[in-house]
Amino acid sequence: MTAATLHLDIVSAEQQIFSGEVEMIFVTGEMGELGIAPGHSQLLTTLRPGYVRTIASNREEEVFYISGGMLEVQPYIVSVLADTAMRAADIDETAALLAKENAEKALSGKIAAIDIAKATAELAEITAQIRAVQHLKKRAGVK
Repeated sequence: MTAATLHLDIVSAEQQIFSGEVEMIFVTGEMGELGIAPGHSQLLTTLRPGYVRTIASNREEEVFYISGGMLEVQPYIVSVLADTAMRAADIDETAALLAKENAEKALSGKIAAIDIAKATAELAEITAQIRAVQHLKKRAGVK
């Protein structure tokens, strides 16, 4: 680790998703968007479903989906602890879009089997997955 990088660990309940050096991290905290650079003040906050975007020293960007969780920031070490986390490239966009459509139908009353709270939570997670995939595609210049 150099003074221009920080160590990032992204861990889900099942496995470690990422561990490495990055120059910058972007994530959605409970109170809004956060950008974390080396030397950042200490911070502990909850995370909303969304994506974590990292920029490595070679300017490569990587995107991860998280279902929410906790973020701990030390000046040169950042930990993301999520119930579910995966690389955006591993998300099945077609399945996510279908699940989003089903959750929206449930919320509009067209499906009575799912309760509203569960459908709302599922919709938030699925929308976050789709945003992660779309961000990855935008970065790659794919429509």
